[in-house]
Amino acid sequence: MFMTQPLAIEERSMEIIAPHLAGLALTDEERKLYSRIIHASGDVGYAPIIRLHPEAIAATKAALLRGANIFTDVEMVRRGISIRTFTKFGGEIYCKVSDVDVREFAKREGITRSMAAMRIFGKRLQDEIVAIGNAPTALFEVLRLVREENIRPAVIIGVPVGFVGAAEAKAQLAAQSDIPYITVAGTKGGSSIAVAAVNAILYMLDNSRGLNEK
Repeated sequence: MFMTQPLAIEERSMEIIAPHLAGLALTDEERKLYSRIIHASGDVGYAPIIRLHPEAIAATKAALLRGANIFTDVEMVRRGISIRTFTKFGGEIYCKVSDVDVREFAKREGITRSMAAMRIFGKRLQDEIVAIGNAPTALFEVLRLVREENIRPAVIIGVPVGFVGAAEAKAQLAAQSDIPYITVAGTKGGSSIAVAAVNAILYMLDNSRGLNEK
């Protein structure tokens, strides 16, 4: 007989995940973040490749509590974040990848739409949360904005997936220490991982969500 109760399913999943985190010397909050990423991916292979800036969780929590907005590269991230929990803190989630002005700008500049969207966001990223789950070019652009235009997001959750540029973009993110970050090494990642990271920290602040929403 398969399990049908959402809370029981989640609790059993976390029990299965726990041994794979035992040797990593994680704090309780880090363990919760790692567990939710692994739960979302169904892949315990994420355990050794997650990379966290030491202030990443605290910085994300502080940003959420003051009503920070989230800027993302794809609609899948925007739609996956627990809006019921997120809106309690007063922020909004922005994604411009499908906007006409972004398409026109990308075509004119010869860049990807995700990259164009981040360039158009520009100074709006200051002190906000950036969550990139799909496009390496979007992450490269955010890092350029940090480096060349002194724009400082509160935190960058950068987990683009793929074989072209993803590993390099994430390595570049992890190589800097000025901006708190959450990322994973190599080619793995994706929108579900970005969503899992955001939701994990949201649930640290407010775990009154209804699991039957899933």
